[in-house]
This record gives sequence, structure tokens and C-alpha cells, in this order.
Amino acid sequence: MSQMYYAENPDAAHDIHQLKVNLRGVPFHFYTDAGVFSKTAVDFGTQLLLETLDFNSETKGRLLDVGCGYGPMGLAYAKTTGYNVMMVDINQRAVALAQKNAQLNQINNVEIMQSNLYEQVSGQFVGIISNPPIRAGKKVVHQILSESIQYLQPKGTLTIVIQKKQGAPSAKEKMNSIFGNVTILAKKKGYYILQSVKELD
Repeated sequence: MSQMYYAENPDAAHDIHQLKVNLRGVPFHFYTDAGVFSKTAVDFGTQLLLETLDFNSETKGRLLDVGCGYGPMGLAYAKTTGYNVMMVDINQRAVALAQKNAQLNQINNVEIMQSNLYEQVSGQFVGIISNPPIRAGKKVVHQILSESIQYLQPKGTLTIVIQKKQGAPSAKEKMNSIFGNVTILAKKKGYYILQSVKELD
């Protein structure tokens, strides 16, 4: 059986797709491939997060997309907000696609790199976004949540999309235990958009 998308080097045979999609009111063109998450369409959860979450352009800082895949979420925010966005994924095939898709959509305010969660990440961010890799297991998902706080500047936000049947209640509980707060920003078709804010020290 081919390795799933949460692998450093997926062994699935290449199967290149091209997607054309509007995200946050802007047209995008993406290359996808076998061995990456949601290769045939930008998944509903990603689209819901993009529709739900905006960032205050007056706030200074960078955004971080953890588990960026071929790039739809991070690239959409980079293009529509003007923020500098760091995008990381363990999957080298996904990272290469995200880099190609940044060039394809003429997006220069991004830094895209292979990283096992936060291993290669440095500095602090005004916002961290993630459509976490559910197939990697609860431990990995909760590591994304628990380690995020140290990479957020004061009043920075962690925002994730997760399905109820794939662990939204436990993720909500985990975020509340880490941050002392959690809000359901949206709930649709079983998907939850959860957000926590890093309080002032």
C-alpha cells in the first residue's frame, strides 16, 4: 500500500492534476499530485476556514501554515492579506508543489519549507492556521496544538479546521487547556473552525 500524505517521501506513483478554484474571491491555479492531501479538489474544510477567518491588516507580523500541503490555505492568505506567510509540511512532494504553486500564482511573500511540524520554524507569528493531518493520529494533531503557543506573539491566534467525527471535541478541549480559551468560529457539515488566542503574558 502506498504511503499516505503524512509521510516525508510518499511512494505513490505521480498523478499530476491541475485545479482552478476561487479562494477568498481570488482565482487560483494549483498543481497537485498523488501522495498529497485532497489532490482532486480543495477540500471543504480548507475552504470553510478561508471563508471564516480574516486577519487584521493593521496587526504586524507573519502567518504560519502548519501542514500546508500543496498550498491552498497559506497561498490564499498570502495573496489576499499581504502578510508574509511561512508554510511547512513534512511531505517533500507537497512542499515542492506548494513552491511551484506560489510561482504559478505569482506569490512572493511566502517561505515554504519541509519541516516535521515546528522543527524548522523560528520566530513568532500573529496567526497560526492548520488543517491538521488527521491520518497521522491524535498525538500528532495534539502536538500541533500544544506547541503552537510558543510560536505565537501575544494576542496571536491558533485557528484549525477539524471534523466532529475526527476529533473536534477533543481538539477543542486540548486548545482550551493550553490557551485557557477556545471559540467555535464556524460549524458546517460536521466541520468545526476552532480558534484560541494567546493571552498577554
